[in-house]
Amino acid sequence: MTSDHLESLRLDKWLCHIRLVKSRSLGAALAERGRIRVNGQPARKAHQPVRPGDVLTITQGPRVRVLRVLALGVRRGPAAEAQALYEDITPLAPPGQGA
Repeated sequence: MTSDHLESLRLDKWLCHIRLVKSRSLGAALAERGRIRVNGQPARKAHQPVRPGDVLTITQGPRVRVLRVLALGVRRGPAAEAQALYEDITPLAPPGQGA
């Protein structure tokens, strides 16, 4: 289920919708700690708007993921529904550097 009527969604809410974090407060903490970039710019606030087409770079521990927003969604649904909201465009790690 996606929301075509919304133009943007709060960053923390979108991260929760795609099941990257378990709660909006965890998504907010990622942003406030400077762990997220939206279109190359640091996102320091949970209310940073994200829109379809935006590219998010997210650092969680040693892992860096690059995600393209495809849709906003309207809820935190099942995994299959969540995966339809983004495209993972994370570059592959060079050989010998692990995943």
